Amino acid sequence: MQATAQSRPNIIMILVDDMGYSDLGCYGGEIQTPNLDSLAESGIRYTAAHNTSKCYPSRSSLVTGLYFQRTNRELINAATFGEVLRPVGYRTLWSGKRHGSTNPITRGFDRYYGLLGGASNHWNPGDKARPGEGIPAGAGKGKWMINDEEVKGFVPEDTSWYSTDAMTDAALDWLKEYEGEEKPFFLYLAYTAPHYPLHAKPEDIAKYDGVYDAGYDVIRDARYQRQLEMGMFDAASAPLSKAKQTTPWSDLAATEREKEILRMQIYAGMIDCIDQNVGRIISYLKSTGDYDNTLILFASDNGACASTDKPAGGDRSGVFGGVNSYECTGLSWANVSNTPFRFYKLKSYEGGTTTPLIAHWPKGISEKNVFNRENCHFIDIMSTVMDLAGANYPGEAKSVAVNRPDGVTLVPTFTGQPLNRKAPLFYEYGSGAAIQDGAMKLVRSKKWELYDLSKDRTETSNLIAQYPELAQDLLKQWNAWYTECTGADYADVEAAKRAANSGQKKTENKN
Repeated sequence: MQATAQSRPNIIMILVDDMGYSDLGCYGGEIQTPNLDSLAESGIRYTAAHNTSKCYPSRSSLVTGLYFQRTNRELINAATFGEVLRPVGYRTLWSGKRHGSTNPITRGFDRYYGLLGGASNHWNPGDKARPGEGIPAGAGKGKWMINDEEVKGFVPEDTSWYSTDAMTDAALDWLKEYEGEEKPFFLYLAYTAPHYPLHAKPEDIAKYDGVYDAGYDVIRDARYQRQLEMGMFDAASAPLSKAKQTTPWSDLAATEREKEILRMQIYAGMIDCIDQNVGRIISYLKSTGDYDNTLILFASDNGACASTDKPAGGDRSGVFGGVNSYECTGLSWANVSNTPFRFYKLKSYEGGTTTPLIAHWPKGISEKNVFNRENCHFIDIMSTVMDLAGANYPGEAKSVAVNRPDGVTLVPTFTGQPLNRKAPLFYEYGSGAAIQDGAMKLVRSKKWELYDLSKDRTETSNLIAQYPELAQDLLKQWNAWYTECTGADYADVEAAKRAANSGQKKTENKN
């Protein structure tokens, strides 16, 4: 498909940070997300969409269409959304997180507002206290940018300033500024929530009083039952994986339960606020008549985060959820967020790499309130956007490693047609790695395991002993992919890492 100037849609890519697969209401969660649910109910929910399991590789793959192994967090040897869309007449806008030091203004985007970094305090991203507050927990992480200017030590004057709202404010201000332009727009709205620190408005936290009192297992079971009831999964091919918990709920002291309940209330409040801001975007589009011809895509950059604590400077003596706190949800709640899958962020299992992906476009998506079960990946979004915009890769980018994205367009799924994917999908981050070819997935943490996802979507029954030749063939393909992307042999890379770690330990022992 090649889009005509008259039919080209506006495109909004909304990305959230460290949100689990089942947190949204439309994916089985109890969190109130009516705006995102409405997009899903009149669009497509992808049940097997994937990221890379880690923030910056996912975000790099998303905005370039390439496997992260071909580029890096500074997006070298790649073209961005802005660089391929601006030459064909799109207004290009980016509000929110940029997990790297390269400013989007230098990579094809007309406007940028947000964080050059991985995380910050959601109430005050600066390094100084506001009147009546301590120095913000996690003080001064990352750089805050407005277009091409760094706001050094950015300390919002307004004590009601909140990152999710501010990122939406910037996006809406731009859309209003460019109203009436004879060109479509591309908006990348990259929220930093619900990534730690857990910060939410008191009124949003209060909405979830009593909701999480029953604990991990009850909430997880309820989510799974809703997923079965809505037809997202069936119990035979997607059994609920075994729960992994730091400490079982029944073994927690009353004071610890109270803390765990509050963690999840804050986390839910952060997602609730994201949904409210998505509602603001929807309302604006409807007010201008742009709603019907705007493709809205929504996803999360990795599975839920299992971190239990993170070192952070500043004042951490305040109540959970406020500017002087720096809490994480922890492993047990991450396991709930990723229902029905195993594991979480950083892992190449489904719990680490599977994202809720919603596509909504009244004028262009004939499929309504459907689940699409095809295997897809962040590398596919660039191809999709180019397909709709009539754009070419690499556009105005100066230097690229390849002359086309690694993914395939998702546009056929908009009318219920199958994808034209001819190659497996690949994963590699940290100790994790995987290849999925059709339904068969070879995945590694400490050792390789093999799963048939058509019969065992939640990776509960390892088949590697039954099909060793298939496993070896998949491993051979994975190694060839890694070498093709990086120019290196993975075994050599691992050997060098082990040697470096051994040398470091010897030095530490001598000291």
